Parts: sequence; C-alpha cells; structure tokens
Amino acid sequence: MSQPRAEPAGGTSGKAGGGPASVLFLCGRNSIRSPMAELLARRVLPKSTFIASAGIRPGERDPFVDAVLAEENLALGDWRPRTLEELEDSYFDLVVTLAPEAHHTALELTRSMAVEVEYWPTLDPSAVEGTREQILSAYRDVRDSLAERIARRFGGGAATHAR
Repeated sequence: MSQPRAEPAGGTSGKAGGGPASVLFLCGRNSIRSPMAELLARRVLPKSTFIASAGIRPGERDPFVDAVLAEENLALGDWRPRTLEELEDSYFDLVVTLAPEAHHTALELTRSMAVEVEYWPTLDPSAVEGTREQILSAYRDVRDSLAERIARRFGGGAATHAR
C-alpha cells in the first residue's frame, strides 16, 4: 500500500452505486480470517469489485479453513497466504481489518490517503484448543460471523449461510 493511485471523484466509494470498487481484508498472517472474508465477500459483492486479502506478516495455509469452507461448497483452490508487500495493487477504497495489529498497520499506512478503514474484531480460532470438533466449531463460528457481517455491510440480502 505504498503508492496511492488517484482517488475516484466523489469520495472513497469508488462506484456509482455507492459500494467500494476495491476491498482489502487484512489480518495478521492471511491464513484464516482474511482469506475466509475474501472468499465470502466474493459471493456477495458484484463481480466488478476487486477483492483481496493479505496479512501483515507471512503465514501458512490453514487446513481447518479449507475444511469449514468446503462445508459451504467453497474452496480457496491454489490460493496461498500473502503479505501486504506481495499485493499487485496497492490502493483500495476500503480496508477491513480483522485483528488489532492489522488495524494499527492499516491506519499507519493509510493516514495520508483517502481510504476508508473499518475494524471488525474477529476471534483467531487457531488459539482454541480441544478436540478436532471443538476446533472446527471455532472456525465455523468465525466463518459464519464473517458471512453475516459481510452481508450486513455490503447489502447482500441473500443468505450466505444455510444450516
């Protein structure tokens, strides 16, 4: 997010309809929360919206994420975690941070840019201990809360989670 590009006229919405033209989901390692949010947002936002995710530090792919996404017929495919520095585009209309350290970093990086930054505090399910089912339950809770928040924020009236 080093060099901002020119901001679209009319503020940070970026689109005539009022929604952001580009959204970045940012967390610590881009291995759990932000990739889930990226994939879930793709179901709600228009195809024309550029959606990405990143971490502030390098991370590794988490197999529990794949498991809970598969329950919703979603898959990350050959996706791999990436850092902010690895992003191809460095400007976003909206940065959604999912962890305190990511929020602090986003505010620092965007303080001289016309970028909207929102903080959605989200539990890190990798901190949960217990049986495989208890751990999966924590990951499901994160998936479901992100799906609900994305639907509320971006006007996705369609149900994103059916159980």
